[in-house]
Amino acid sequence: MKRIGLWFTGACNLEHPEVLCLLYATPTRLAFFCLLACALFPSLSQAQAPVFVIAPEHSSIKFHVKASVTIAGKFDKWDASLTFTSPDETTGVLDIKIQADSVDTGSGMKNSKLKSKDFFDVERNPMITFKSTKFVQTGPHTFEVDGDFTIRGVPNPEKLTLTVSRKGQGLDEIKGAMVFNRKDYGMNKGIPFISIADHVDVQFHLKEKQVSGPPQG
Repeated sequence: MKRIGLWFTGACNLEHPEVLCLLYATPTRLAFFCLLACALFPSLSQAQAPVFVIAPEHSSIKFHVKASVTIAGKFDKWDASLTFTSPDETTGVLDIKIQADSVDTGSGMKNSKLKSKDFFDVERNPMITFKSTKFVQTGPHTFEVDGDFTIRGVPNPEKLTLTVSRKGQGLDEIKGAMVFNRKDYGMNKGIPFISIADHVDVQFHLKEKQVSGPPQG
């Protein structure tokens, strides 16, 4: 199992001063969040801090484009981290890195077209990235995250929304969504005989389970 950390400084630390929790996933599906722990559990002491693990088989980053034929898929290789400089959730920095050539639509022909220079151009631009510039909590379990999104080496500001929910028995779910215009990133061409919309919907879905700490409400 591959291990990554979610780092904090300040009141949310465990016995190691820079590590709140460790998340585990397979090498191609790395863990993403610790449920925004400082934002959702701000009153917990060091000894009480909850620890979660991702259920990687239920975690995904997917996309969908309206077209005359189905164009939808997922990315099999990605990495993400969330860091804070204080217990204040507005200091969060979300960093996502996706290997563009791991795109999987279930069709070899579509995969090849999306990897080509007309779309992701994976040979010259192997990574798709998002790095946040601003975190805003919009509700008890919802967040808006502004950030710089880069495809084909072209960066643009975009907004990502997050929703966190509790499913009982220590299971938690994080859903995120973002919409962007492919033509803002130089993906101006289409696919012969197929009508493709300009806007792309991106969704991620993660499930995690609490493995230590007090039960959360």
